Amino acid sequence: MSKKKMQFEVQENESIEACLERMKKQGYIPVRRTEKPIFQEVVNGNVTSYEPVGRQIVFEAISAE
Repeated sequence: MSKKKMQFEVQENESIEACLERMKKQGYIPVRRTEKPIFQEVVNGNVTSYEPVGRQIVFEAISAE
């Protein structure tokens, strides 16, 4: 029996709880949470630096069936 895998990304104006509820309504159970930082390039004269401006949260889920 093969279990379907799917990824759910927490949207910009969505809470983690709302994303988990959306997964549950579609019949999926979370198995892994991944966070990726989002950086912005800042140039001051000749110096380029990268500053964190946010994060992307992705849940990997399997079918509950």
